[in-house]
Amino acid sequence: MIAGSLRLFSGNSNRPLAEGIARYLKTSLMKAEVGTFLDKEIRVEIEENIRGTDVFIIQSTCPPVNDNLMELLIMIDALRRASARRVTAVIPYYGYARQDRKVRPRVPITAKLIANLITTAGVHRVLVMDLHAGQIQGFFDIPVDHLFAAPTLISYFKKKKIEDMVVVAPDPGAVERAAAFAKRLEAPLAIVDKRRLEAGVAKVFNVIGSVRKKNAVLVDDMIDTGGSVLESARILNERGAKNIYVSCTHPVFSGSAVEELRKSPIQEVVVTNTIPFAASGDCDKIKVLSVAKLLGEAIKRIHKETSVSSLFV
Repeated sequence: MIAGSLRLFSGNSNRPLAEGIARYLKTSLMKAEVGTFLDKEIRVEIEENIRGTDVFIIQSTCPPVNDNLMELLIMIDALRRASARRVTAVIPYYGYARQDRKVRPRVPITAKLIANLITTAGVHRVLVMDLHAGQIQGFFDIPVDHLFAAPTLISYFKKKKIEDMVVVAPDPGAVERAAAFAKRLEAPLAIVDKRRLEAGVAKVFNVIGSVRKKNAVLVDDMIDTGGSVLESARILNERGAKNIYVSCTHPVFSGSAVEELRKSPIQEVVVTNTIPFAASGDCDKIKVLSVAKLLGEAIKRIHKETSVSSLFV
């Protein structure tokens, strides 16, 4: 490894997070022009010499998903053609992750298509956080490091010292994630029996486990429209839960999600900054935690060719 050869670049998707990572690594973001022509075609120009360096591009593929994805692909190509020795794509939020399998005939597996595009663009390795489906790691034929925001989120809830806590999975697919939370918080686990009727529409049928007179912490990987956690919060409220908290990594917050959360019986929504969220001032229920240190530590270890396995918890 060439000493001091680490270089950080950022697209336009989440500049504040990229700057936080740079501060943790005691470096600065490299100069690159990432803009558009008048017809909105994306234009990238690397403004510094990166020949023979170890490059990391920090870019979430969050809304506007397609623009941010194209920025990532074009930056990868530009860096590879500028003779970077290695290019790692740091994708805090992996868009299209919900389309990870065929749920009906004649539908695409878009998460696999995105993996193919990123690989074909010329990236050497990928660093992601809290994939919606773990099997997406297998869609890549290059090394993938899959981090979890759980240490950051769990630390926050431990400091709150919530009594009579129960960790709740908002649907059967979230059980593994919620069970890991419950174990580390030394709390019991409950499961909301939710069935998805169509995209963005879910119905709750039952709650498995005791939530009466307990403080419930709903654990999920993302909040999009908020329908899932809102419906889960409603049924928990009906079953006698005292206070309801939500823990989620990716605050997509589509449509009126923030307003609906503000009006809900939920006490607090704890999210991370994998997706930039500037509307927290409009909803005092939302608490944003930074994952810059976690991602920065992973980048440092990848650069130094040391183990990152201790971060995968």
